[in-house]
Amino acid sequence: MKKVEIPDVELLKKELERVQYKSKYRSVLRSTIYMLIVVAAIAVLIATTWLPVLQIYGSSMTPTLTEGNIVVSIKGSSFEQGDLIAFYYGNKILVKRCIATPGQWIDIDEDGNVYVDGKKLNEPYVQDKAIGDCDIKLPYQVPEGRYFCMGDHRSTSVDSRNSSVGCIAEEQIIGKIFFRIWPLNDIYYFE
Repeated sequence: MKKVEIPDVELLKKELERVQYKSKYRSVLRSTIYMLIVVAAIAVLIATTWLPVLQIYGSSMTPTLTEGNIVVSIKGSSFEQGDLIAFYYGNKILVKRCIATPGQWIDIDEDGNVYVDGKKLNEPYVQDKAIGDCDIKLPYQVPEGRYFCMGDHRSTSVDSRNSSVGCIAEEQIIGKIFFRIWPLNDIYYFE
């Protein structure tokens, strides 16, 4: 008959502590992973529902926004003249400046000066005024439920001046750009 050795009390205590620590470690790890998943889901929900984050491509908004800038927009339904608006155009997202709201009249002279309801706009954000790729008959009245938007880089921007883009319907609008978060040395809040 084989003799069975019974472990001493200290060894049993250490083994019990090891098993309890392992169980506690797994529990903490599991709850941490669940919490990270919940936080990520909430962040994605907020980003897609209320605060979409967008990256700028192209040069149609220079010097205000340049390629590679990352901006935050806020969903909403009321936009004013001068607001930066992100909207769907085909399978792309474009960012342009709201120039006129529903019912207003737009006119652009040969020098690229923009007039809304007969008043010349003060546009300090535009460096190169140009009539650009304009194929609409001016003066032009903005239809109800739509916004007339133009890029700040007027000579290269394809925007509401061209009938292929036209005025932006409220259903196309993602939101108003209100904050540039990248690059970090150029963080800016758009009023």
